[in-house]
Amino acid sequence: MSSPVLVYMTAATRDEALAIGRTLVEERLAACVNVLGGMTSLYWWDGAVQQDEEVAFLAKTRQGLVDPLIERVKALHSYDCPCIVSLSIQDGNVAFLQWIQDQTSELPRP
Repeated sequence: MSSPVLVYMTAATRDEALAIGRTLVEERLAACVNVLGGMTSLYWWDGAVQQDEEVAFLAKTRQGLVDPLIERVKALHSYDCPCIVSLSIQDGNVAFLQWIQDQTSELPRP
């Protein structure tokens, strides 16, 4: 079984996060995407501290799909430099981890 991974991402709006998440699931780059509530982000951009409302979303996938997932998100995202970071899943419900593997091993839908 390929190592399970959690990918943390942010988007400007809930609609953008939902659209990207749906694409990732439909293309089987992720088994599941959770779109979380809004949050306030503080960050440096263009030489100044910025403050914006954003939406966080999480994808469950496997290590072998992280690179194509990142490229797909970058192609769909409105940001010049979107937050896309992966975190290894060390332990968890074995049946759920197998489900991630199974759902991302199927061929993508046309």
